[in-house]
Amino acid sequence: MSLAVATRYARALVDLGEETGTLDALLAELEGAAAVYTSSRELQAALANPLLSREVKQNIVVDVAGALSLSKHATNTVRLLVDRRRVAMLPAITRRLRELVDRQRGIIHAEVISAVILSESFYERLRDELQKVTGKQLSLRRSADASLIGGVVVRIGDTVIDGSLRTRLDSLKQNILSN
Repeated sequence: MSLAVATRYARALVDLGEETGTLDALLAELEGAAAVYTSSRELQAALANPLLSREVKQNIVVDVAGALSLSKHATNTVRLLVDRRRVAMLPAITRRLRELVDRQRGIIHAEVISAVILSESFYERLRDELQKVTGKQLSLRRSADASLIGGVVVRIGDTVIDGSLRTRLDSLKQNILSN
């Protein structure tokens, strides 16, 4: 499904959250619902099953929403997605909603890839330095890629800062071979 559709739903949710003063709660609840949906093959199969009636699917949503203590607005959002056969887009809509809310608040996301997961203090220092450079508040996503050997790669939007040992070794190899 398209990013444009996810963006339309996310923008409507931002408007709803702002109108009702529940944007943070709505975002958190929908992120929780998306996580449950993503992690449950049974739930995905049931809500996608064309043999189940609309009423049965709505009852499933109400039961899951009750178990998650979702608000009326979050529950109705998921119910609407089920009715429109777009519940599979819930994770994408929620990611887009997070992006819109963060952008509105001046928060940008950076991905930090290292050979191994590093200490919390390292990530805090890195975030502080990147915030000084960008002038924005940053949220770091962390991942590990053993092929980097050492160092880190930071991605902020389209900008990549590659301080990995793998890249340095490749560069050294190219210099040696070209001379």
